Amino acid sequence: MTLTRYPSAYFLILAIIFFSPILAKAAQPDPDFNPNYIISDYDITDYNTMDMTQIQNFLSAHNSGLTNFTCVDKDGLYWKAAQAIYNIAQTNKVNPRFLLVLLQKEQGLIEDSNPKTSALDWATGYGCPDGGGCNDRWRGFWKQVNSASLQFRDYLDNPQLYKFKKGETYTFTNPYSTTVKDTVDVTIANNGTAALYNYTPHVYNGNYNFWKLWRRYFSKSYTNGNLVQVAGEPGVWLLQDGKRRAFLSKGALTSRFDINKVVTIDKADLLSYSIGTPIKFPQYAIVKSPSGSLFLLVDNKKRGFVDKEAFKKLGYNPEEILNASWEDLQSYLDAPSITADDAYPTGALLQDKKTGGVFWVEAKTKAPIPDAIFLKLKFKNKKIIKVSTAELNKYPTVSSIKFSDGELIKIKGGFGIYIVEAGALRPIDSTDTFNDMGYKKENIIEIPQKLFLTYPIGSPVSATQ
Repeated sequence: MTLTRYPSAYFLILAIIFFSPILAKAAQPDPDFNPNYIISDYDITDYNTMDMTQIQNFLSAHNSGLTNFTCVDKDGLYWKAAQAIYNIAQTNKVNPRFLLVLLQKEQGLIEDSNPKTSALDWATGYGCPDGGGCNDRWRGFWKQVNSASLQFRDYLDNPQLYKFKKGETYTFTNPYSTTVKDTVDVTIANNGTAALYNYTPHVYNGNYNFWKLWRRYFSKSYTNGNLVQVAGEPGVWLLQDGKRRAFLSKGALTSRFDINKVVTIDKADLLSYSIGTPIKFPQYAIVKSPSGSLFLLVDNKKRGFVDKEAFKKLGYNPEEILNASWEDLQSYLDAPSITADDAYPTGALLQDKKTGGVFWVEAKTKAPIPDAIFLKLKFKNKKIIKVSTAELNKYPTVSSIKFSDGELIKIKGGFGIYIVEAGALRPIDSTDTFNDMGYKKENIIEIPQKLFLTYPIGSPVSATQ
């Protein structure tokens, strides 16, 4: 056999190939992750989210080794894992969903079909501090789940007794991270997030993994434009750009939106959205800024009056003017100003006498109405004004009227259901998702295929992302 001599550079290449994990760049974290706010207090303490059967079905759906696992409690009684989790959740008033995520985050027990005895013995990592061995006093599945639930309950009941507190800023190291190895500064936003850091004192990968699992298992991700309400609570919210915007009056809601399209959601899902600027004013309100400027509010836009003459000529009553703060006005997009010769300051439907085409004229432009469905959907209280082609030609043509975010769409005679977001149609991935999200069949808009094909198709919508 002839031995081939390889240059040293070759061995360097081999070293790079075989030891590339050492040199590989750490995976990038999800940009939606906020280490300051990982979970709400309510998400930890909402102990009625699942009954025993639902927990059992959850374990079975994930082919978990806990599906048929039996454990023994402090009194020597035997329980199936699902029953033990339910009993502990009810007794200690901790969300069973929280406990299920903790079981996966610590030992992978939700998705491991054949877990090791050691994983079951130290199911929630309780009594196993970083850098030290586990305390045998806490060995056993029932003890682990019970002790962890009591610990988190106490974190929330007595936050002043623990190291990491709401409102304080801390620098966390990430010694076990495969994501971000640098230190991370965190200003803890609530007691629930403080509880997670007291239990696991680093961001990556522990608490980051918890957040990913929680979102994957239990957080519903609603699209822009959804109107939502928590059962038993009076407030209605608009979900927009990752925030929840409260309607401060019934008029602010009903003058712009169809109240029948409000979706009932879990409080935990609502609390996963940060609070945005509230919606205070009804459609077509005249508001005055702190500097004295006047604006007409139309949908999500504000149109200023060029002068007092324009305001007077258009016949608005000064007593109708409402005061608005800069924060109120910041949530409205700027639109062309209103002049004295603006014939349709609040918009109008104009129909070409010759062609029959209908246009929405607003801000001195005209937008084609591509289908009669929009007349009922967006302009049901507007009368059509017939005008000459010459009159219509005075207005530059802009993009056709589109469906608003949050509308449910399907092709006439078709089966798939889509939800509108950012000008695209996102397919709802299953009937279960449609029902889980709280959508209603009566709100589905059936449209012709020709209109459907004018929209791009976006990413699918699932009950959990």
